[in-house]
Amino acid sequence: MVRKLPPLNALRAFEAAGRHQSFSRAADELGVSHSSISRHVRGLEDRLGVQLFRDLPRGLQLSRDGAAYLAQVSPALDAIAYATEGLAETPQGTVTVNSETLFATKWLVPRLGAFQAAHPDVEIRLEASRHLADVARYEADLAIRFVRPGGRYAGSELLSDAPLYPFASPDLMNAPLRSPRDLLDYPLLKDRTGGTWDLWFSLAGGVAPDEVPQLAWRMSSVLAVEAAVAGQGVLLVSQEVVTGEVAGGRLVQLSDIGFREGGYHVLHGESVLRRKAVRVFRDWLIAETTVWRQQG
Repeated sequence: MVRKLPPLNALRAFEAAGRHQSFSRAADELGVSHSSISRHVRGLEDRLGVQLFRDLPRGLQLSRDGAAYLAQVSPALDAIAYATEGLAETPQGTVTVNSETLFATKWLVPRLGAFQAAHPDVEIRLEASRHLADVARYEADLAIRFVRPGGRYAGSELLSDAPLYPFASPDLMNAPLRSPRDLLDYPLLKDRTGGTWDLWFSLAGGVAPDEVPQLAWRMSSVLAVEAAVAGQGVLLVSQEVVTGEVAGGRLVQLSDIGFREGGYHVLHGESVLRRKAVRVFRDWLIAETTVWRQQG
């Protein structure tokens, strides 16, 4: 049987535009121009004799025919990609990772060199942002997010649930802590919503609830760590993301009293792990974070 197939480039352009509901984002993903995506899609519509997209005042939307076509084309292109990659003895290709900025900056980036040395044919494209990439729509192959207790994502695995402890620059501390009350003599930094310091002092004891400063000012986690390194205050932060600062003597842990507020998870779509390169990087993440998983 002779298969009646449209051009592969046209299918790739349509599939990417359909997932993203955007010609611009499809162009960014495929590394081509907006006009190239538009030209391929319009040519595909002419060939098929159907309208695949509807132009809306605020963007693009799949037509009913387009949505039905996308539902069949996406798995087909996935199958071709998986079959092609399966021929390679070693993992290769590009893995897009979307991560929270603090984890990306302080934990992941310092270790990426070791992964690249072991897997030179796998290119890691790392995006750091507060926006949670939609792995189901292929905005990223993997996403790393801090998940609070009770929060769950389908297709996620725990990387780290390291406790939060108070850390500060050794230049800030006048003397070793004798009791939790001594921390009241120093500025306390806050990088998230919720009463983290209230909880820490309640666990540590020796300080009445009304004595705990009520901190209204917040900053991003990355900036809060830098502020602590600069000697501007004491920060409650999980251990894994400040290992570099502790090893370099820029931060010291002030107390063995800590608590867990959740953990970092790696998220992935239903089919993405069929790709060998994604699987290898996911497995590497889990292996590298073994020491930070306590779950007890």
